This record gives sequence, structure tokens and C-alpha cells, in this order.
Amino acid sequence: MSGTNREDVDDSIRELALLAETAGATVIETVVPSVQKIKVSTFVGTGKLEEIRLLVEEEEADLLIFDEDLSNVQLRNIEKEITCKILDRSALILDIFARNARTATAMTQVELAQLEYILPRLTRAWTHLSRQKGGIGMRGPGETQIETDRRLIGTRISLLKERLVKIDRQRTTQRKGRSQFTRISLVGYTNAGKSTLMNGLANSDVLAENKLFATLDSTTRQVELTPGRMVLLSDTVGFIRKLPHRLIESFKSTLDEVRESDILLHVLDASHRGFRDQKSVVHKTLEEIRVGDKPTLLVFNKIDALEDAEELFDLKQEFPDAAFVSALRGIGLSDLTDKLTALIDSGFDIHDVLIPVTDQKAIAHLRRIADVLDESYAFAKAPYEDETHAVVQLKIRVAPRYSDDVSSLTMRYRDLKLLPEELTHPDA
Repeated sequence: MSGTNREDVDDSIRELALLAETAGATVIETVVPSVQKIKVSTFVGTGKLEEIRLLVEEEEADLLIFDEDLSNVQLRNIEKEITCKILDRSALILDIFARNARTATAMTQVELAQLEYILPRLTRAWTHLSRQKGGIGMRGPGETQIETDRRLIGTRISLLKERLVKIDRQRTTQRKGRSQFTRISLVGYTNAGKSTLMNGLANSDVLAENKLFATLDSTTRQVELTPGRMVLLSDTVGFIRKLPHRLIESFKSTLDEVRESDILLHVLDASHRGFRDQKSVVHKTLEEIRVGDKPTLLVFNKIDALEDAEELFDLKQEFPDAAFVSALRGIGLSDLTDKLTALIDSGFDIHDVLIPVTDQKAIAHLRRIADVLDESYAFAKAPYEDETHAVVQLKIRVAPRYSDDVSSLTMRYRDLKLLPEELTHPDA
């Protein structure tokens, strides 16, 4: 296509074929039109449309899929010329999402995205939605069937949005209960192996299949990264080029796991020749949901699928800070853990805090939000006071998001001073 790299077009077509196979279709033939300008009425030119029509009839195909989104006008005009079922890329992705939605949350998110896709594309051939609801009092004077259907879809969309708002509130409450843990999200292109890596790190049984969009719901597991260091690891929905914007909007509550993470593990398929383009697609999507600046560790997965050791050597030279693993075979997971631990520690601040032992609430709060590196008890006094206080001196490592909490406690007891060394310990 005009202005598009041929290699990119080929990659996109191959991906479309994989999407079609994931949806259960068998790909018979692919056609790549060379167009200088998209035709408003039929997307492709008259000659190419006739060529496609003849190919459909010759192969007796019952489905034609376009790699771009079609407008209502384009879809209607193409259907006049070609009698088989017509889908565009977004409709195909939505169908796959619908097939893989297993929980009530995922089903709600997918249904909302589907209805928002359908609404502007209603035609008079649309199935009568009013059959789903009693017709008495539902139709105004002279109201056409398509207007009734639009109204019913609009009502359903409003209901689904309200339901997702409630789900979002519930998940926000759940995430508050996890605030004391470092939160890590697995992100990446679909089928990069995020769920397999999740299983390897967490010893869990998250569904992991060699197909696109096997995971739609976010799944969170508690992982002991190093002895005594617990983190929360979340698996999330995979990204893809030309991901319909309505899907990003519908999956807001799922993507909030990514937004509220402290660190991202960006998983790449090292064996895919287009991993650089996939990396760019994921980064662009992360920027769209405003998390592109989070601390990120690149993880090259499927290194066991590389053809030779030289490829792996070149990747390590090009990406020296990345981790290289085979999640399926358990290769490189210890190195990944070390790199992840170092990244977590680099984002933490070290504080010394003095708190009276009587303030157990403050001490318990610090233990929840921080790693206690050292702890000792001492006597302290405040200026202009004769009395002394038994205090706990904590050396803590805390994430930046809790720095205000620590500053607040420090300010509250800023007048506490340690006594001379010989009087420091309670036993003195």
C-alpha cells in the first residue's frame, strides 16, 4: 500500500492470517492490493474488487476479511458485490475476544466493545433486537426498526458501562489491600509468552496457550522473589498492532493493573523476526494509557527457539540490560529474578526513622509499607522536656509512592533526639 513498507504489510497480513486461524477459519488465499489512495466507497478499486469477487466464487469461500477497519458505507457497498460474509480487522479481533472471554468481567468488557463497534454500522439487514424485549410501549409513532435497535443497543451500552464502573470500584478496593507489596505487571505483544512466564515465576497454573489473546483477564499472584521479599505479579491482556481503541476503553479496569504497577516486565518473543515492531506497538499502547514512563525490564522469551547461539549473542550485545529466558523450559529465570530485584531496589529510598514504642500504629504501618533493614531500641528525649521515651529506630527501604507517609512520620517526631551513647540502650 502507498506509504507503507512492504515488509510491514507482509507482517500485518501474516498476523491477520494467524488471527483468522485463531478464530477457527482456514485461510485459502491472501490478496494485497497496491493502492495509491483508499477508495471511500469500496476501500479497494473497482478492478481489485472484481478480482476478489471472482476469487471468492472460484474458491467457494464463505468469509472475506479485510486487514483495515471498514466504514459502514464501504461494508455495505462491498456486500453488494460479494455475497459472502465480510469482516474487518476489528470485528475479527472482537470475535476472538468473545471466544476467549471466560469470566463475567471479560464477557462484560467484550460485549461493550462489540456493541460500540456495531452501533454505527447498523443497516436495515440488522437482526431485530426488539424481539429480546416486549414491544408494547417501546416504539414511538413512525419509529423504524433500525431506530428501535439503535435505542436498545444504546440502553444496553449504558447498562454495561455502569456494570464496569462497579467492577472498577471493586478492583480498586482490592488493589488498596495489596498496597504494601511491590506490584509488577507483565506486558507485551500477544503470544509473547507472558502467561508461561507467570507460571514459571509464580509456580501457578494460569492458562497458557500458543494462540493469540489466550489471556483476557488480569491474574495476580504473590511471588517470593528472594527470601523474605514478596511481590505481586500480574498477567495482563496482550497487545497487538491496530488494536481497536474501543477495546482499550472497555478493558480499562483490566489495564488499571498496569497503570498502578511499580514495575513493568515487557516480554518479547526473541524468536519472532518482527519483535522490534512488536516492541514499538506495545510501547505506543503503553503511552496511550499513560504508563510509558514506568520502570521497565525487557525480557526476551523463547530463546530456546532461536536458530543459533550467535543470534542470542547479538541480542545480548544490543540489549545488555535485558533478561533472556525460556519460560517454557525454565532457562534464565534466576538471572531474571536478580535483574528484577536490582531494578526494584534502585527505585527505593533508605530512611532512618525514630518512633516512640508507644506508637504501635505508626510502627505497624511502616512494617507494612517498607522493608525493615535494621531495628534497634533506644532512649530519646524531646527538647524542653525532662522525660525520656523508649523509641524504636528503624532503617527502612521504601518505594517512592510511600515517601510522603515516611516524611509525615518523620515530621511528627522531628523533635526526638537520641541520648548520649552510654544511655542509648534500655539496659544501660
